[in-house]
Amino acid sequence: MKILVTGANGFVGRALCTAALQADFQVLAALRSAHQLTDGVSSCLIGDISPLTDWQTALAGCDVVVHLAARVHVMADTALDPLAEFRRINVDATLNLAQQAAKAGVKRFVFISSIKVNGEATKPGQPFTADDMPAPIDAYGISKHEAETALRLLAETSGMAVAIIRPPLVYGPGVKANFLSMMRGLHRGLPLPLGSINNKRSLVALDNLVALIITCIQHPAAANQTFLVSDGEDLSTSELLRRMAMALGKTAKLLPCPPWLLLSAAKILGKSAVAQRLCGSLQVDITKTCTLLDWHPPLSVDEGLRLTALAYLNKQ
Repeated sequence: MKILVTGANGFVGRALCTAALQADFQVLAALRSAHQLTDGVSSCLIGDISPLTDWQTALAGCDVVVHLAARVHVMADTALDPLAEFRRINVDATLNLAQQAAKAGVKRFVFISSIKVNGEATKPGQPFTADDMPAPIDAYGISKHEAETALRLLAETSGMAVAIIRPPLVYGPGVKANFLSMMRGLHRGLPLPLGSINNKRSLVALDNLVALIITCIQHPAAANQTFLVSDGEDLSTSELLRRMAMALGKTAKLLPCPPWLLLSAAKILGKSAVAQRLCGSLQVDITKTCTLLDWHPPLSVDEGLRLTALAYLNKQ
């Protein structure tokens, strides 16, 4: 089976290409520019992905497309109309690729969406499910929801099956952004005022997400379905910090600070969104994923954290 992977040089893409080779798939990576890839992975330079990208050469002979490339959260976004720019890449460019894939005879299109399609937070004991009414709030989530809708309509009219995966925060070896900042703080032994947070958040280890993508590439029951994914164990922010510190060989220095005080201070500093993620809950229910696909996360949370910490420490 031949698969085309967009975003192949990214955090998830590199791990997926390696796993796909191990699963005996023929892998073609769509790249914006030349990069060194895993041995055995072929590449096709397509430049910046846009609604006008010509995918004909890349799609030749492909059975499955895994679409990872997207416009994600942009710090200090300079776009005059951020939502329009998210739509241009995440909706229009995605649909352009999918339409060309259907015409080329591709059998399945695996779309990596986001839990932000469901919303930004959950109430205690009420996790998101794959069949909930979507309630995206920010431009990224809205664009992913619109892309999902367009892909489902295409599936109905073209016969090309679509499988949609909505991951929460993905962590693993090589993780960047806030998760990397968290590891740095814990490794340096910095005191953090996060010892009194009793929320619940779902995360997904990189290897667990990749394992589900591989399953969705080939499992008959994945066709035209939407799946949520996680490690299967939800943690409070405080517990995550303690267990991440343990994986780093450290002890987390967590100061007891009431969540309301953190939220108030964050509002003054213009960091309300960050504080909401630290203090609020976001849980996902993966029952449908496990039942329909006979799939279970191969890695535990602790093993995922251990591998993430090991990769971080090896670079120090």
